[in-house]
Amino acid sequence: MLNFIGTYECKIDAKGRLSLPSALKKQLLPVVEDGLVLKRSVFQNCIELYPMQEWNALMSKINGLNRFKKKNNDFIRKFTAGVKLVEVDANSRVLIPKDLIQFAGISKEIVLSSSVNIIEIWDKDNYENAINKVDDFAELAEEVMGTQEDEY
Repeated sequence: MLNFIGTYECKIDAKGRLSLPSALKKQLLPVVEDGLVLKRSVFQNCIELYPMQEWNALMSKINGLNRFKKKNNDFIRKFTAGVKLVEVDANSRVLIPKDLIQFAGISKEIVLSSSVNIIEIWDKDNYENAINKVDDFAELAEEVMGTQEDEY
């Protein structure tokens, strides 16, 4: 299982190309050859970058859904809307399609944020707003992680 680390501020050019920061490029190096998938986030106005092995694991779960249930079909259609297979070019850039740039409200300055096994791609202002929006992070942390039996 992959565990990405870091938050990186960078820029996207007029053609939608994102130059990967060297620290993130090193983390992606073992998986970049297999391919990367971009998709719209379900809960936020950002884009998610999946290494192919993570994408395939997620698709295995989704493939288990009964497609004879309308809700499942609707979910699959919406979940996979705008999904794109992307590659890293010789200059360590990823081309982000215009429809995904528009979905995420990306202007020029962006934030790449590790989210365990995927990378979130945010417009910088939207990222700052999302991070600052959580009123009481301590309360959220206790609610989400406080019931875990493992000690940290």
